[in-house]
Amino acid sequence: MAAKKTLNIGLVGYGFMGRTHSNAFLQAPRFFDLPFRPALAAVCARNVDRAKSFAENWGYASIESDWRALIDRKDIDLIDIASPNNTHAEIAIAAAKAGKMVLCEKPLGRTADEASSMVAAVEAAGVANMVWYNYRRVPAVTMLKHLLQQDRFGRIFHYRSQFLQDWTISRDLPQGGEGLWRLDASVAGSGVTGDLLAHNIDMALWLNGPIIEVSAMTETFIKERKHTITGEVAPVRIDDASAFLCRFANGSMALFEATRYARGHKALFTLEINGERASAAWDLHDLHRLEYFDHRDDAQLRGWKSIHVTDSDHPYMKNWWVPGLQIGYEHTFIHQFADFLLGVGANKPAAPTFRDGLATEYVTDAVLRSARTRQWEAVAGS
Repeated sequence: MAAKKTLNIGLVGYGFMGRTHSNAFLQAPRFFDLPFRPALAAVCARNVDRAKSFAENWGYASIESDWRALIDRKDIDLIDIASPNNTHAEIAIAAAKAGKMVLCEKPLGRTADEASSMVAAVEAAGVANMVWYNYRRVPAVTMLKHLLQQDRFGRIFHYRSQFLQDWTISRDLPQGGEGLWRLDASVAGSGVTGDLLAHNIDMALWLNGPIIEVSAMTETFIKERKHTITGEVAPVRIDDASAFLCRFANGSMALFEATRYARGHKALFTLEINGERASAAWDLHDLHRLEYFDHRDDAQLRGWKSIHVTDSDHPYMKNWWVPGLQIGYEHTFIHQFADFLLGVGANKPAAPTFRDGLATEYVTDAVLRSARTRQWEAVAGS
């Protein structure tokens, strides 16, 4: 058997997402037959001591403290961006110009304009690229995609989705700095719209097609917070909660909601889709199950069924354990990285590409714009 080509990875960032990505890099070749052998070549972060500790724990061969030095290295084939949102564009554009493959955490940019510049860079350079919208790779969600492609639902009437958390309710929680940059608009770009709803929107676009117009409202419940870096109390400019109505290009209607103020919910991510012949629902808390209703079933037996998506003929599951044993959150990143490498090996893009990520940003921009104008807003690019 011919030796597989080594793919040297340079990771920027060592937080929560840096850990999930690193695990994917290590595990994907152990469970999937891939055309490359991923190698953890370097991790880059400003805090050298913590970067060293991270590198030792995950097996990175070296560290860098400046992402520019990482990109300049001739041995690095792929740059993975797992740093805060305000760093995404500059790093991705530089990596693309250097001819590196680029993976980037979501959202792609803080705004659609920022994301558009990233799309232009990777497409001009002709480098492989992908955005880490990992929930597409939940086997039950992928199975739902397959059912839709088989036209089991008929005409789609409704789509609804939520993402509820409760971690920012305390008034004593500061904004900004490491760990809390998502509350700082200058770093994050927006609040739950770009952080949570981006997941809902990406999945909806993938399952149900383009969104053409939105009507939204947002709220910032706590107007001022102390800033971790300056120590001063400053206005909070992110959205704590966001909800919108929309219409898809296929004529269906939708409801979306996200908040960090739903006491008791840590990560309630749900979706439901209703068609003329069938309906389906999914919940991240029970991620291996797909709830499915088919009106064409025999009348006496018609009803909602709970499909345990763990069999070998279900998406991705033949690569894991025996039927009936479930997998979890971390596996979605493994699936996504495996699909990316398979795409590179076949010289085909693996979705969601940067251009797919831009489509989500067009929607989030329209949502935030509608919340300001209190009017229906068209989605660019649709």
